[in-house]
Amino acid sequence: MNRNSSPPLTGRDPRAYVAPAIATVLGVMLAPLALLFGALSVMATDSCGPDDCSPALTTALDVIHGTLFLGGLLGVAACAAAWLLPRTRRWAVPRVWLAGLSLLPWLTVIALVFNLPEG
Repeated sequence: MNRNSSPPLTGRDPRAYVAPAIATVLGVMLAPLALLFGALSVMATDSCGPDDCSPALTTALDVIHGTLFLGGLLGVAACAAAWLLPRTRRWAVPRVWLAGLSLLPWLTVIALVFNLPEG
């Protein structure tokens, strides 16, 4: 192999487990936190009652709960796909992307909870 050519994409990747492992550890820490904050976010309607709250608040709460349900399923599926991709260099970039995307629902819920509009 000369100096100008890239490594073959068909060889084993010795660091294939790093991105999924980091995403799994972070997901195990972030998912319960997001679930807790998402469940407690309903308390934002205590001051205005569930029927008299602003549309912005009710929409934000709907987005939070939808992200917890659908985004949680997709996040777990992305993490599983990152682990299940073949351990070759060819799949290194998709593996990193899937590992990173698996954290997105949990981070989104936490960010939305801390930026809820007033009721």
